[in-house]
Amino acid sequence: MEIENHTGGPQFLLQGLSEDPELQSILFGLFLIMYLITVFGNLFIILTVSSDPHLHTPMYFFLCNLSFVDICFTSTTVPKMLMNISMYSKGISYMECLTQLYLFMTFVGMDNFLLTVMAYDRFVAICHPLKYTIIMNPRLCGLLILICWVVMLCVSLIHFLLLMHLTFSINTEIPHFFCDLAQLLRVASSDTFINSICLYVVTALLGIFPTTGILFSYSRIVCTLMRMSSISSRHKAFSTCGSHLCVVSLFYGTGLGVYLSSAVTCSSKESSIASVMYTVVTPMLNPFIYSLRNKEVKGGLGRLLNRALLCPSWITNSRTRVII
Repeated sequence: MEIENHTGGPQFLLQGLSEDPELQSILFGLFLIMYLITVFGNLFIILTVSSDPHLHTPMYFFLCNLSFVDICFTSTTVPKMLMNISMYSKGISYMECLTQLYLFMTFVGMDNFLLTVMAYDRFVAICHPLKYTIIMNPRLCGLLILICWVVMLCVSLIHFLLLMHLTFSINTEIPHFFCDLAQLLRVASSDTFINSICLYVVTALLGIFPTTGILFSYSRIVCTLMRMSSISSRHKAFSTCGSHLCVVSLFYGTGLGVYLSSAVTCSSKESSIASVMYTVVTPMLNPFIYSLRNKEVKGGLGRLLNRALLCPSWITNSRTRVII
């Protein structure tokens, strides 16, 4: 099999979701709309939290980070797919593919860790309310975010460096709409044993520990809620966890669905279609879940919109005063 130098032109061909020419314009419009909703929806969450002093708490600090990561997460895959559809091209260069893979793994891991940190935040708030401000201080919150970034950047770098030792044939076709690690290992021309072992170990560790942390946090939360005598207090405490539980269920549910679809079926097309759920749909729905189910976020969003609508009148009044 002929091998091309890694520094050459486009070496990979992304097959995408469909090769039907009639569906290309539909897919372009659909994914463009979903991408814009994701970006603007998460930007609204970030602006709402950062501009409202009532939301300057650890829970919404982590939510801001989650929204930022979701924007970056979607931006690693969708823009390239839209560009390929609009230019009737499937090509992606070697380094561009590895860079996309590096960023994708970093951001999906950050999503995983942030959901775990947010579960810990709810655990402290409900199980240790009197010590909440002491435990969840700004220094600890910043340290938790920093640790998440360092861990995922290092883990992704390991995969990146291991992939650079693999060789691929000219114009290797990837049966996906982005550079997925599992698909790259399948189409590699050289031995991928070490890469596969590393993938399984990292996936197990990054799956088991965060999931265990979330389950432990909510088991303690449920025990605390059951000991509450007041039904209203119990409902109020649990309502703060509702949005997070929905996002956790959506993230892990779609991720598990992708894993099961790839394990059960041999069709890479079905696996790539299932991947759309956690790469595009989940980041798009997160802002709606937090804004529709959370009264504080809805209130902050309303205040943000009111300030935006009243801004022209403020400018007019200030100009009138200056003229007088």
